[in-house]
Amino acid sequence: MERILVTGAVGQIGSELVEALRKKYGNENVVAAGHKTKPTEEMRTSGPFEFIDVTSRESIERVVKKYNIDTIYHLAAILSAIGEEKPQLTFRVNIIGLYNILEIGLKYKLERIMVPSSIAVFGPQTPKENTPNETILRPTTMYGVSKVAGELLGDYYYRRFGLDFRGVRYPGIISSKTLPGGGTTDYAVEIFYEAIKKKKYKCYLRKDSTLPMMYMPDAIRGIIELAEADIKNLKHHSDYNLAAMSFSPEELTKEIQRIIPEFKCEYKPDSRQEIADSWPKSIDDSAAREEWGWKPEYNLQSMTKDMIQKLREKIFKGF
Repeated sequence: MERILVTGAVGQIGSELVEALRKKYGNENVVAAGHKTKPTEEMRTSGPFEFIDVTSRESIERVVKKYNIDTIYHLAAILSAIGEEKPQLTFRVNIIGLYNILEIGLKYKLERIMVPSSIAVFGPQTPKENTPNETILRPTTMYGVSKVAGELLGDYYYRRFGLDFRGVRYPGIISSKTLPGGGTTDYAVEIFYEAIKKKKYKCYLRKDSTLPMMYMPDAIRGIIELAEADIKNLKHHSDYNLAAMSFSPEELTKEIQRIIPEFKCEYKPDSRQEIADSWPKSIDDSAAREEWGWKPEYNLQSMTKDMIQKLREKIFKGF
């Protein structure tokens, strides 16, 4: 991996992934790409940035040729909550966009393509506790459907054409640096901002809605470690379950209250509750642990402490 392209680079995961990859491989060797959202000043000045439309193969191909790209981290996607509002757009971006990436991967003989999947691939018929890697995939959202299609396409291109496609199934991602982009688990980021600024929060999920979650430093480290793993050790490719912690809004609230005792949370479930109810409460990531040594570093307590510390510094900077 000498010349890397990151699509969806301005998003929640992409913005921090670009930073980590540039630190590891050199600023000029990591091309950040977004669609319409302007990059931060730091992203734009620390290395190359391009605007692309993943639904246009020519748009992607132009950047791949210009920078002699050999590896793509394809993060451009419409997430779960917005996906239900705009299912046709989700299909075009998430499925046609990925198909374009795969075809370019073949044409230019790319070394590796990394594509994160999601626990959204699971559905109501999937076991809720300790969900195995190999299980029923019958999602009830367009986002979930698109991620199942992506996993299957990646596996097909690997077995049929030898394209090195790898992916992890992310749980909900919590970040202290960037705001979420329309997912069902966004509450687990929003709640920290509101706890610090207003000491109260209205949660759109039930207080007992337990879901798998992960702190961003683990999420970034995990996908890079998979990208660097020896392919000889990989029995799976596109669908590694990745776990760190599971908690409910009520459990997160209690953990926040250890640091901010006056914080209050009320629960007013909306349409996102139905999506959350279709997802697992915990997942089994033994395949990732056994095949490439995955191990999370953060749990609920250490994540909460770090989030509040970093957000306080961010929110009150200059005051």
